[in-house]
Amino acid sequence: SFFNLTDKPFELLPNPRFLYLSKGHKKALSYLEYGIQERAGFTLLTGEVGSGKTTLLRNIIKNLDSETTLSLVFNTRLAADQLLGMINEDFGLETAGKNKVTLLRELNDFLVEENSQNRRPIVIVDEAQNLSEESLEEIRLLSNLEFDNFKMMQIILVGQPELKQLLAQPGLRQLRQRINISCHLKALTREETEAYIYH
Repeated sequence: SFFNLTDKPFELLPNPRFLYLSKGHKKALSYLEYGIQERAGFTLLTGEVGSGKTTLLRNIIKNLDSETTLSLVFNTRLAADQLLGMINEDFGLETAGKNKVTLLRELNDFLVEENSQNRRPIVIVDEAQNLSEESLEEIRLLSNLEFDNFKMMQIILVGQPELKQLLAQPGLRQLRQRINISCHLKALTREETEAYIYH
């Protein structure tokens, strides 16, 4: 009441209404928006805990147009086949009792149909640093679903700096080569912190 505030300004929830666009956040937001607009196959966003990755994501999701179909994966401690099931489920596909071959075929059919209607399927994987090497390889294989001139599905990987270390593993070289856009959120400077508080 002293500051005439209507909401608590420093809650831990990633509320896009409180998004403060520092120089680094503006850059990351531009990269994400550009990646979506240009149908980049893979986009990578990393940053320390509390740097604003999820808040930026929520802002992006809030502003997606009606031509976008979204799958948001936030539980990343999954086996590779469970990850595929979660993506299909998020896209509204039935997954119960289906094996991996069926899940892949149905996902491919779904993506073909979506693209034929000029819709843009996007998979966002938050907390991607928790994915196993096997699950990341599964994600790379999903990116093989493509037409002649563009990917049928965009994938945005978001995680802590450990995700970069994970992607540096020799076994993930092919995935690393497919990342079109990469951005890292740095800590706020003292001046930015002051501007954030006033914001």
